[in-house]
Amino acid sequence: METVREALEELLVAAQRQNCLTVGVYESAQLMNVDPDSVVLCVLATDEEDENDVALQIHFTLIQAFCCDIDINIVRVSGMRRLAQVLGEPLSTDSNANEPRDLHCILVTNPQAEHLKLNEVGSYCKESRCRNQWVPSIALQEC
Repeated sequence: METVREALEELLVAAQRQNCLTVGVYESAQLMNVDPDSVVLCVLATDEEDENDVALQIHFTLIQAFCCDIDINIVRVSGMRRLAQVLGEPLSTDSNANEPRDLHCILVTNPQAEHLKLNEVGSYCKESRCRNQWVPSIALQEC
């Protein structure tokens, strides 16, 4: 599990460097509506406090259904603080009153490098589906 977690983190950093990340529930829904074939991985991120957010859970259900329908790998991630660290995102509003981006849904689109990491995460998703776990979970741990 640790290697999959590390592979996911490395994949997200590489995809961000290549401008192959779409961040945000709304932004992700827009991209999947316009160009679903470009999406290779969907990351749905929550923490315990998000579990009672009915609107977010409805969005997740719809996104998951769409991804399953068109065969996009999906992974659920816990550890929003670590996810923000990995992506270099602020955890709260900064001094310029800029809100942090919505990290609850992240799409990876056709990264040109780090295919090994994409394959590793994709294999984990496929193995999970073979065990009837359609949306596997990965817990990110803070460093």
